[in-house]
Amino acid sequence: MDKQLHLLESFQARGSDGSHYKVMGYEHLVRDPSLNLGNEQWEPTGLTEYRLEDGRLVKPERDGSLRIDGSGVTLTR
Repeated sequence: MDKQLHLLESFQARGSDGSHYKVMGYEHLVRDPSLNLGNEQWEPTGLTEYRLEDGRLVKPERDGSLRIDGSGVTLTR
């Protein structure tokens, strides 16, 4: 199954460490092979993810904040 990411949004955020970060939100898409219309048809899977500009994963927390995965840094828009 072919997959790709589609950029939904990007924004600047301030980290609890005082640094500024660029955060990008993506939705996951899959190619639908059942639609042979001569051009590629990509459909959303319902999954989204956030990443920093350098590729590190950013996880949404239950309280609505964002946290850089594997660190204690919380991000605020």
